[in-house]
Amino acid sequence: MLQEFKKFALRGNVVDLAVGVIIGVAFGKIVDSLVGDVIMPIIGRIFGGLDFTNYFIGLTTAASQAPTYDAAKKAGATIGYGTFITVTVNFIIIAWVLFIVIKGMNRVMKAEEAAPAPPAPPTKEQELLTEIRDLLKARA
Repeated sequence: MLQEFKKFALRGNVVDLAVGVIIGVAFGKIVDSLVGDVIMPIIGRIFGGLDFTNYFIGLTTAASQAPTYDAAKKAGATIGYGTFITVTVNFIIIAWVLFIVIKGMNRVMKAEEAAPAPPAPPTKEQELLTEIRDLLKARA
């Protein structure tokens, strides 16, 4: 059973998947930082210094009177639409980058398919048949 697991775990597809997941998690953290630390502050500044992280609707009296989203969540039910906006921007950026990457990969794949393969060198049998053909032509 251990040998079967080792065979499964060390297969190329499983290792490739693991590497993809690890890179995806790291890429997600980079995009989170890009959106939270670069893009959203710029968007907030354009709209008059807004901080999207504290945009919420309190569904209880205590949550409605809270000064921050974190305090509102502790006080009761809230709808954090500012956080939703930030996550949506995150998703759009990730989707756009993946689109660009896949588009580039498709271009490379098409270029590889379009390039004709060099002709294979003739086999010994083909060389012999060519010699026989040439000798028959010379006799005629």
